[in-house]
Amino acid sequence: MHAWMVWAVAAAVLIGLELATTTLVLAMLGVGAAAAAVGAGVGGNAAVQIVAFGTVSVATLVFARPAAMKRLHGPEHRQGTDRLLGAEAVVVERVDGHDGRVRISGEIWSARAYDGQSEYAVGDRVDVAQIDGATALVL
Repeated sequence: MHAWMVWAVAAAVLIGLELATTTLVLAMLGVGAAAAAVGAGVGGNAAVQIVAFGTVSVATLVFARPAAMKRLHGPEHRQGTDRLLGAEAVVVERVDGHDGRVRISGEIWSARAYDGQSEYAVGDRVDVAQIDGATALVL
């Protein structure tokens, strides 16, 4: 079997295994293996193939993977109360360090000031800093 075929099979296996892990690590290694297959296909020796594999794998892990992970698992994909973090809320009942009410995305939530000391009047716009049980801590 030719070297480029071995690298191509390795690339296919790595990318296929990525479907089970979804960490994007094996996919980046698969891209490196594909680059090594190209290197072998154009007549590169073993050293060229290994350098191509290592360089492309490291480059994709360092540069492409973080951007892809952010895109795949960014704030728009948060679930539950995590999706409320950073959301704007409107005070509907005075909020202080102990009690209050805010409207977040059309729902009324109990709220209190995040720092425990600030006070917000009805109509003020605040940001959700944290969710503690069923209470929004706002800034």
